[in-house]
Amino acid sequence: MKKVVSLIMAVMLLMVAIPTSAAEGDIVDIASNDSSFSILVTALQTAELVEALQGEGPFTVFAPTDEAFASLLEALDITAEELLSQSGLADVLLYHVVQGKVMSTDLTDEMMAETLNGESIKVDLSDGVKINESTVTTADIEATNGVIHVIDTVLIPEGFTLDMEEEMSIVDIALADENFSTLVAALQQADLVSALQGEGPFTVFAPTNDAFAALLEALDISAEQLLLQPDLAEVLLYHVVGGKVMSTDLTDGLTAETLNGESVTFDLDDGVKVNMSTVIGTDVEASNGVIHVIDTVLVPEGFTLQEVEHDTEIPKTGVAGILPFALIGAAGIAGLLFSKKK
Repeated sequence: MKKVVSLIMAVMLLMVAIPTSAAEGDIVDIASNDSSFSILVTALQTAELVEALQGEGPFTVFAPTDEAFASLLEALDITAEELLSQSGLADVLLYHVVQGKVMSTDLTDEMMAETLNGESIKVDLSDGVKINESTVTTADIEATNGVIHVIDTVLIPEGFTLDMEEEMSIVDIALADENFSTLVAALQQADLVSALQGEGPFTVFAPTNDAFAALLEALDISAEQLLLQPDLAEVLLYHVVGGKVMSTDLTDGLTAETLNGESVTFDLDDGVKVNMSTVIGTDVEASNGVIHVIDTVLVPEGFTLQEVEHDTEIPKTGVAGILPFALIGAAGIAGLLFSKKK
């Protein structure tokens, strides 16, 4: 009996507190003339559903406001343009449409209604009016071909998956960031570009331009002299570990064998350090691994600075090198060899 009374009160409250509107056009006309539905209208246009919702119907549309879409964009961490480009956009929109004209007085608690995308939505009248997890803020806006109920949350069907942009490789990410221009030039000079564009996965501890500048000052050499070092490839490989190691995989005292055969050690006492270098950016994911940004170039124990001539041309950043070096095979064999420091 209490449940029946609560349902009656909910319906009465809905009828009193939420005004209705007389029909002033079809569903699309009404939405187009209301600035709070600008994203919804754009989405309908993008998905080519405008003509369908201008049809005879009748339809019941649960219409999310711009604020509802803004909350969704924030939750998904995407832009409106990225949302509108989703391949499943039409299905999401059709999940807001029910065939027939369903007024607020027709709703019952725990009622299920099949939408035009084939999945069903659930009505909850226990606390106001909810459609799935979305609250109806305005009901019974009548149109010539149906009715609109305004909701505060975009309804997401179970079958929806967000289209992800194709991830860039480790080298692509470095090329796109001017802070790694010296690193990219070094990879090109050492013919390691193609390797780090390979399948991997790799974990790269990437020194910034500032890190290289500090090294050049400490060694009292120029960038050209560094890039012409015979052991440049060994220095660069000392920054690469086979496998994908996220920051959450690191533990204090952990050691990892790099692709040049020597190991690096992690210290988590004060932030995250790799040997004496501080990690200043973590978990930059790529299609073939992950990048952690470091503030100091890692120099392997076996490295010896050698005098070099200046008559060799240094490649310009952005021009990919050719790989005569079997790094991919080495990574596949080596894997990730971790052991605790004793």
